[in-house]
Amino acid sequence: MTTCSAIYKLCLVAAICSIKACSGSCPVLECWFVQEKTGRGGLSAATSQETSVLHIRTDGNAAETRPAPSASDRVYFITDPAATLCHRALIRSRGSLEKPECEINPFLPQPSTLKWVAPLTDSASSPIYLQADWFSTTFRGLDGQLAISTVTRAPTASKEHRVALSVTSRTASVQSRLGEPVVLDCGFWADPSSPLAGSGFAVEWRYQFRGAGRLVLAYDGKADRLADAREEGATLDFEGLHGKGNASLILPEAKVHHSGMYICTVYLAYLVAQVALELEVVEPPSLSVHPSPLPLAVPGQTLTVQCEASGFAPLTLDLSWEFKGADGAARPLGSGSVTGHRQAWDGTYSQSSRLELDTTKLDLGRGGEVTCVAVHVGGTRRASVTLNVIGFSSPSIEDSMAMVGVALVLYGLIKFVSWTFASSGSDEAGQQDKKDK
Repeated sequence: MTTCSAIYKLCLVAAICSIKACSGSCPVLECWFVQEKTGRGGLSAATSQETSVLHIRTDGNAAETRPAPSASDRVYFITDPAATLCHRALIRSRGSLEKPECEINPFLPQPSTLKWVAPLTDSASSPIYLQADWFSTTFRGLDGQLAISTVTRAPTASKEHRVALSVTSRTASVQSRLGEPVVLDCGFWADPSSPLAGSGFAVEWRYQFRGAGRLVLAYDGKADRLADAREEGATLDFEGLHGKGNASLILPEAKVHHSGMYICTVYLAYLVAQVALELEVVEPPSLSVHPSPLPLAVPGQTLTVQCEASGFAPLTLDLSWEFKGADGAARPLGSGSVTGHRQAWDGTYSQSSRLELDTTKLDLGRGGEVTCVAVHVGGTRRASVTLNVIGFSSPSIEDSMAMVGVALVLYGLIKFVSWTFASSGSDEAGQQDKKDK
């Protein structure tokens, strides 16, 4: 019994260690090495693209087993003490054709001329630390959400790299309802052992949409002040920014004009890294059908019904009509006559559809439910009205009984009127006879 218990405990410990090893493992990434070729006269020509392999680890001083030789001549060993590059979204599943996106480029450290970044390099001196090989690498995770940008340093002609600056977003694609608060995730890590980290940092958020861009917010971390803010209400969590590197942008209320690409850029002295995020403000339409209720219809009559979709964003909307008869079966009636889009003051859109209901051609029977259907990225919406058709060619049992009842009532009225007139005539004739006598 004791032996079994000991074996069980050993198996449990082994399983836990195995799980920890798997969860803490860092990926080996295939990456495109891209650089510009220098043409004649020093001008840049076409870019070259080569395959490279990145071996990620968290401790550059640890004794690690060298990997098997790779077919690529470009093999790099990246030390990432923050373990940012060990995220599971960068680990390719066995047998999967999908793999993370990765691109590595040579990087040239240089001071920035931006007013909120220039104070980081006030001394105007280039430290000996910059005399090395520098590279900028961008990563995109398997799920399309994780985005990472790093700047790494390697001693000249060495393949041993160390991350000096990394900028990360865990939500590279964000969707929000109109009027809700929005947080665009962005975080950064600077190597504390790097002499550049002690000079402070700066954060910049920019917006881009269809070729047009604008500055949203700029923050001078060295002076601890907002250097510029163009978007009303946009702010940062300043305590989290200095304490945890949380550079997320906070928008208090999502508006239609907020939809687009946002770029989070973090500066150290001579270094810069950035990630891009997509924000889509989505608001489903509100539907109304007119007239409501529909007037009573008779066979051969044509009714006009209109559906109004309003307050939706983005622009794409599909309007159509359905009819559900007394048997419960639904069938399409087409899209009707659809108008163009109209934009409201708040940036939302409206659109309408007009449908001609010919009670004979459409075979609507005794009537049913007419429904306007709006298909939108924010969800499908429906609005219905009831259609009643009276006096059509094939009456139901209920209608037949009603008609018989009406006929009986009319017959009774006719008989009653006839009897009344007959009685009145008899009385007048009797009185006339008495006068003649």
